[in-house]
Amino acid sequence: MANSNAKGDRRERELVNALDEAGFAVMRAPASGSATERELPDVLTGDGETFYAIEAKSSAGDPIYLTGEEVEALLFFARNFGAKPRIGVRFDREDWYFFHPGDLYTTDGGNYRVKKEKALSEGTDFEEFVGHSEKVTLDEVADDGPDEAVLDILSAFERGDLDKDEAAAMLE
Repeated sequence: MANSNAKGDRRERELVNALDEAGFAVMRAPASGSATERELPDVLTGDGETFYAIEAKSSAGDPIYLTGEEVEALLFFARNFGAKPRIGVRFDREDWYFFHPGDLYTTDGGNYRVKKEKALSEGTDFEEFVGHSEKVTLDEVADDGPDEAVLDILSAFERGDLDKDEAAAMLE
């Protein structure tokens, strides 16, 4: 378990550093909960206009689970602090994706779950989270009437001929 905690700590530090590089003020809560009687979010961050309380989770596999207590503590803290609550998830070899807790699947036992597929398809990616880009769905692209080259790239991605990074590079 110590190895898992060390990996989680490393992922949290990675998120803190990325937010800092994106121009956000950011702080990592000390030991996220064990330092105080109250549960604290893993990361507090803001850009002067918007502030977030983030519960960060990472996994090599799929899916990521959060207890109902973790989510309730995040919502309580965020509400009292004046921050937006977010769940940040990172799967191995993927970027960070962010969700409002209300957008997560709730299990029969009152816990929360994020599957990798949902993170990739519905999560807010890091660049959008920090305001550097805006996610556009394939349906939205179709509504705008893209040129044939864009459609060819998207079709190749859907077929699996291109991975996400290759398609993104070609669309830049």
